[in-house]
Amino acid sequence: MEKQYKGLGGYLFLFLELIVLAIIVFGFMRGMVVSSIILIPIFILIAIGFTVVDPNQSCVMVLFGAYKGTIKINGFYWVNPFFVKKKISLRARNFDSETIKVNDKLGNPIMIGLVLVWKVEETFKAAFGVDEYEHFVVVQSEAALRKLAGLYAYDNIEDETAKVTLRDGTEEVNNELEREIVERLDIAGIHVVEARINHIAYAQEIAQAMLKRQQATAIVAARFKIVEGAVSMVEMALEQLSEKNIVDLDDDKKATMVSNLMVVLCGDKDATPIVNTGTLY
Repeated sequence: MEKQYKGLGGYLFLFLELIVLAIIVFGFMRGMVVSSIILIPIFILIAIGFTVVDPNQSCVMVLFGAYKGTIKINGFYWVNPFFVKKKISLRARNFDSETIKVNDKLGNPIMIGLVLVWKVEETFKAAFGVDEYEHFVVVQSEAALRKLAGLYAYDNIEDETAKVTLRDGTEEVNNELEREIVERLDIAGIHVVEARINHIAYAQEIAQAMLKRQQATAIVAARFKIVEGAVSMVEMALEQLSEKNIVDLDDDKKATMVSNLMVVLCGDKDATPIVNTGTLY
């Protein structure tokens, strides 16, 4: 588990370093070569121990294979010169994935991509839980995206019973994606700030066919509404003609009237009426 490490004040050892340097120079000037040479390794060891931790950065300390702690507070420090120091950024980062081809729940090939905002939360897991945690984030995020695509249909054209689809169920789908990524990245000590689908479309080989199918579905739905409205209008017209005794229509005349009204109301183009100035026959 991660533990905090408190380094010694860097400015104090910097002052000590300058004193040692001054003694070494003075020794060489006075001919005290042996004592000056002895102080050189001390000067080097003190110099190696300096480390700087920037804001939203951390420094993991390892001594001969043993984890000693992590410095997360920014500043200038001096630590054991034999420590192996590994810098890990704690800043939030963006991962904008390339669109990948996957199959949805119904087996249709689709192109899908995500944008992920993440940051390191536990430096111990990031440094020692996985190998190359940045690459781990990329691979596991794409794996989670592939799994998500297999759970939902692209839309409900083929699966009319689907309540949630990749195209329409944005919030629920994004929450499921984020939950999946969080589980996968926990081993690396990664905190997921946000995960969202930023691109979704049918794959190129079926995009044209699916577009025609969507257009046909829209046309059928529109026709259904038009016919439904036309029937209501014809019914209302017949009722009002009968109630107001405007004209007495037998079944044949009603059928002719209904046919003409349906053609006018449901046609794609404006009807061109022919005015009959004689009798109805």
